[in-house]
Amino acid sequence: MLDYAALSVVAAVLREGTFERAAAVLHISPSAVSQRVRALEERLGAILVLRSQPCQPTPLGQRLCAHFDAVRLLEADLAPDLGALAADRLQPVTVKIAVNSDSLASWLAPALAQFAQETGLLVELIMDDEAHTAQRLRHGEVAAAITSDNVPVQGCRSIRLGVLPYRACASPAFMARYFPSGVTADGLIDAPYMRFDRRDGLQALWAMEHLGAPLGHLVHWIPSTRAFLDLALRGMAWGMQPEHLVRSHLAAGSLVELRPDSALGVTLYWTVARLHADALKVLTRAVRRAAGLVLQP
Repeated sequence: MLDYAALSVVAAVLREGTFERAAAVLHISPSAVSQRVRALEERLGAILVLRSQPCQPTPLGQRLCAHFDAVRLLEADLAPDLGALAADRLQPVTVKIAVNSDSLASWLAPALAQFAQETGLLVELIMDDEAHTAQRLRHGEVAAAITSDNVPVQGCRSIRLGVLPYRACASPAFMARYFPSGVTADGLIDAPYMRFDRRDGLQALWAMEHLGAPLGHLVHWIPSTRAFLDLALRGMAWGMQPEHLVRSHLAAGSLVELRPDSALGVTLYWTVARLHADALKVLTRAVRRAAGLVLQP
């Protein structure tokens, strides 16, 4: 039988990043945190926490923390039956979800707010590219993910949410400066563009699909959906924008498409652990409802 009290301390260390911050959250001394972690490691005969800055889990530590999170979700279902005892004995439960920035900015927020209001549970968002969020599930870091990866994840079920369309956009001033005679493959080489991070290939994919050409090397690295839009409006560069966020700007003329009606669609899936926890059922319903209002079939 696992020592769940000790495992909760391990989880706190890995969540907070240091023994000192875990001690402050748990209202015990750092030495007590260290002793409990070491005692559990000695009992299991394996290291669970790498003492780095910040602390990192070993593969076994990651698996045990994922198991602990699953147990906490199941415990949350018992809270109504436990009554006052739940308030005294059960700690706040946090649901970890891997999401991409564009979904969070364009359609996911209402679902998260609804989930928190209905369940009273907490949420921790792990940000990553939509092509890589499923890996967070495979590694046991999260209970669910918004992903473009439709490859099955063991122990999870995947639900198709719909298509998030992107538009290649720039300001009118940018278009006049770099594409006075229209967007061409040669002109694209000399035009600055934005990428969210090294994993963001949407701009290159659009260029190859619609112009059959590669991009140049004038790249601004902008790891923020909001800044992506703001900087496009200010004429700094062009980039792929979620259609839901730029629809009003396109209508007003403050942004224009590089090529009209050249949307690029990314199909999104909701991949969630097959855990019989009411919280995940509520979360799934909220996510599907919010996706249905914005994503294309």
